[in-house]
Amino acid sequence: MSQAVSLTEAVPTIPASAGAMIFNRKGRLLILKPNYKAGWTIPGGVMEADGETPWEACQREVLEECGLAVRSARLACVDFRRPRPGRTGGMRFLFDCGQLDDDSLSAITVQAEEISEYRIVKLRTALPLLSGPIRRRVRAGSAVRTTVYLEQGRPVEQVR
Repeated sequence: MSQAVSLTEAVPTIPASAGAMIFNRKGRLLILKPNYKAGWTIPGGVMEADGETPWEACQREVLEECGLAVRSARLACVDFRRPRPGRTGGMRFLFDCGQLDDDSLSAITVQAEEISEYRIVKLRTALPLLSGPIRRRVRAGSAVRTTVYLEQGRPVEQVR
């Protein structure tokens, strides 16, 4: 005898977030200092549960956190993070939003509730400041012009 399974039990719930790599014309990366956790990050955050797409989440989070409107991007990488005790895991989408001119970047206005400051720094300077998972995504996503598939922030050899 089979037992009926409700749709909510059969479909996994996987949190997802989207982040943005935004560069100046010299190839320096925009990084943000959140006031709710240690270290630096890139613009981005959790996708809304109302059906928001990864690209829509990226655009919304960039606008909320630093006041910039990004209009185009390249999907740089997708990272699957396994759940662990105390961490939900999920899918992380990273978009390369390209280079913005100095006038656009001078309009940055940080969201004071979440962000205490920003910097635009060389990639090699930014990487050690970013948390491990974000650092690995940014490194992988900025190294190639294609989309990179990652698991736990590391490339999967079998996926090209």
